[in-house]
Amino acid sequence: MSDTISITVIDRDDKPHRLEAPTDMGLNLMELCKSYELPVQGTCGGMALCASCHVYVLSSHTLSEPSDDELAMLDSAFFVQDNSRLGCQIKIREDLEGLEVKLAPEGG
Repeated sequence: MSDTISITVIDRDDKPHRLEAPTDMGLNLMELCKSYELPVQGTCGGMALCASCHVYVLSSHTLSEPSDDELAMLDSAFFVQDNSRLGCQIKIREDLEGLEVKLAPEGG
């Protein structure tokens, strides 16, 4: 087993970024994006209260079901699609090797 996985994040200019993500630190996708200085704000600090880490999941990975808090936040967010998730609610795990997401447009 590896302690890192590879995740592709497509920025708002459609440029892909391949990120190496540690699986043993308890990070979430929002924190990973911020560590690579991608334009993800994470204003609420990962509490599912702001949607500034809104992403579209492009790959077919099985993610945990969204919490009621995440669903409520997405319900009030802009540009929501069927594959929308909050990056702060996607925990980095070994089975997410190859995950591909796209940053959602900033709310307007």
